[in-house]
Amino acid sequence: MLVYSHADCLLHDPGAGHPESPMRLRAAWEAIAERGLPLLDAPLADEAALRLVHTQGHVQQILNLRDRLETTRLDADTVAGMGSVDAALRAVGAGLAALDAVLTGQTQRAFCAVRPPGHHATADTAMGFCLFNSAAIVAARALELGIARVSVIDFDVHHGNGTQEIFWNEPRVQYLSSHQAPLYPYTGQVSETGIKHNIGNAVLSAGAGTAQFEAAWRDCLLPQLQAFAPELIVISAGFDGHVLDPLAELKLTSESYRWITRALCEQAERSASNRVISLLEGGYNLQALRESIAAHIEVLQDAPHASLH
Repeated sequence: MLVYSHADCLLHDPGAGHPESPMRLRAAWEAIAERGLPLLDAPLADEAALRLVHTQGHVQQILNLRDRLETTRLDADTVAGMGSVDAALRAVGAGLAALDAVLTGQTQRAFCAVRPPGHHATADTAMGFCLFNSAAIVAARALELGIARVSVIDFDVHHGNGTQEIFWNEPRVQYLSSHQAPLYPYTGQVSETGIKHNIGNAVLSAGAGTAQFEAAWRDCLLPQLQAFAPELIVISAGFDGHVLDPLAELKLTSESYRWITRALCEQAERSASNRVISLLEGGYNLQALRESIAAHIEVLQDAPHASLH
């Protein structure tokens, strides 16, 4: 297993008191160090990669922030400044480097400890702390490189409206999400299935815990994943469903994330030559984030290895 990150991801500073703080990355690094995994430097993504899922106008709007001395408020929750651009480019670059490593046989699984998160970013809009949609870009690049079917799995407590919108008309990409509702961004109803039924949403009510979370995946989403038989699994790994997290009202624990990670790795064994790329999304209580990432990467690191092909 390989882990990608970069110190530039610390440069994104939304301001004092903002939940998406640089300390989140340091908590991730602590969890990774406990597992004895070295950090590989994520490259900067280029504009061509960004344009796989984003409009030229959106790409240019974000890149132009490099030239502004003051921070820019892109929406009520999303603030960006000079350092935010390189942070976001490293986040995308981490996913692309992981994809290259997985497809060339350097590793079977990879984790990207990056920020800002990405799954709310639509083709043309930054929102919900997100500038570029890293997981969507990785999935789109995988298609470009010949992967026939990619599943993007999202267990962040907030629905990944950006990822869903980007792949709504793309039957080669399956998007599966469990999330609390009602909750920002107020999308992700069960009736939202995509043009080719390639979208699957499972809604969890406030107060739901591990039993409800596991049931949503076991009874609804994992059967869809198995039927799709992806050749690559990309995880939008948000850990803000944890009972300690301040931004939502689920009652998951680090063991909840261990369980879902194991289930996804079992599917990767069956259909994807064990290929899993995970990218950090949400998680805003530092203790919960550290413990949840530790459980997640322990499974990614220790899961059985199938032969590469």
